[in-house]
Amino acid sequence: MSSADSNSATTRAGRDVASVERVIAAPADKIFAVLADPARHREFDGSGSVRDVDGASERLHLGSVFGIHMKMVAKYTMDNTVVEFVDNELIGWQPRARSKVVGIFGGGRIWRYELEAVEGGTLVRETWDIRGEQIRFLIRPLRSKIIEGMTKSLEQLEALVTK
Repeated sequence: MSSADSNSATTRAGRDVASVERVIAAPADKIFAVLADPARHREFDGSGSVRDVDGASERLHLGSVFGIHMKMVAKYTMDNTVVEFVDNELIGWQPRARSKVVGIFGGGRIWRYELEAVEGGTLVRETWDIRGEQIRFLIRPLRSKIIEGMTKSLEQLEALVTK
């Protein structure tokens, strides 16, 4: 089965969690190295909103904090804390806006990547979990756009690690 055939959007926990999966023909440690390097996040960002990163010059670990400068309508910065971490298997970070004004409109979601060895490579699952979001009702309408962006992110991640 090709990675394109295995790419699928799935949902968990109703409308507040969405996941996209893709089998990538690369070992988990190679994929995880890209995910755990915030300086590389712009390279696979499928939303096109990541401009650059600050505050993390080393490989991410549980408790790491790194800033991401974003642009979606306007420029803003999110401070991300790694809240889930199992080396080469799981990494998840929770963004919070630096600006109190932007923070009113969001903060508390978790972006999660899970990696699992499978025949042909590694199953990579990216998840958008807004159960901890401050105002979910404003964020839920973005769900289909988020799934499109995650799908593109995994395509771009695959291109990076299979060169």
